[in-house]
Amino acid sequence: MSFELLFTDRAAADLDALQAAASLAKRLKAVRKALGLLETNPRHPGLNTHKFRSLKGPGGEEIFEEYAENKTPAAWRIFWYYGPDKKQITIIAITPHP
Repeated sequence: MSFELLFTDRAAADLDALQAAASLAKRLKAVRKALGLLETNPRHPGLNTHKFRSLKGPGGEEIFEEYAENKTPAAWRIFWYYGPDKKQITIIAITPHP
């Protein structure tokens, strides 16, 4: 099943910032790969997708966190939820793990 990825203003700005920083090229590549996997299979084992319980989407949707990187200092994460329509996923943030 394939999904259409939608980006909030915050997520689009996060991705733009990654693309603009030459020093983050390796991280950008990992984020792009993770977004590609998310688009085709949100439950891909390499993404380590799991519910992020401290936030809800704008309509009360469950928020999920996926790994763009793992076992890396300040590894990047992608936060998202299903919707607003079927076969759509909204990316809310792309950020280094705190």
